[in-house]
Amino acid sequence: MDQVDRIVAQWNSARPDLDVGPMETIGRLYRLAAMLRSEMEKTWKAYGLNPASFDVLATLRRSGKPDGLSPGELLDLTMVTSGTMTNRVDQLVKGGLVARVPNPEDKRGFLIRLTEDGMTKIEAAVTDHVKTQHRLMDGFSHKQRGELNDLLRMLTGLVETDAD
Repeated sequence: MDQVDRIVAQWNSARPDLDVGPMETIGRLYRLAAMLRSEMEKTWKAYGLNPASFDVLATLRRSGKPDGLSPGELLDLTMVTSGTMTNRVDQLVKGGLVARVPNPEDKRGFLIRLTEDGMTKIEAAVTDHVKTQHRLMDGFSHKQRGELNDLLRMLTGLVETDAD
C-alpha cells in the first residue's frame, strides 16, 4: 500500500457513499509530477539552472532560430506572462546566458538569443536532462510508454474540454 492507497482507504471508511476512484488517479498523478520535477530539478541545479531558466534556454535552443526569438515568440512557446518572461530574461542576461539583440525585421524590437556560454550550458544541461528522463522512465517498455502517453493525452484533452 502506498500513501494514495491509504488516503483512499480512509475516505472509503469515512465516506463509503462517495466514489473516490478519481481521487486515486489524480492523487497519484499529482504525487508523481512532484517527484519527477524534483528529480529533474537536481539535474538543472547541477548546471546552476532552475525550472524557469532551463525553460527559456531550452526553448531558445529547440526553436531552430539561431538569431533568437522575439519576446512574443518566446511567450508563445513557454506560456508564461510577459512580466514573468521579462524577469526570466533579465536574470539570464545578467548571467551572460542570453543577450538582447536588435531585430533586423523590426527596427523598434529586439530578439533574445543564446550567448556562446548559454549555448554551451544548455547543450550540456539538456543532454543530462534527457538522461535523467530516460532513467526515470527506464522501467517501461517503448510500447508501455506509448500507451501511457496515449492515456495521458486523452486525459489532458478531457480536462481541457471540461475547463472550456
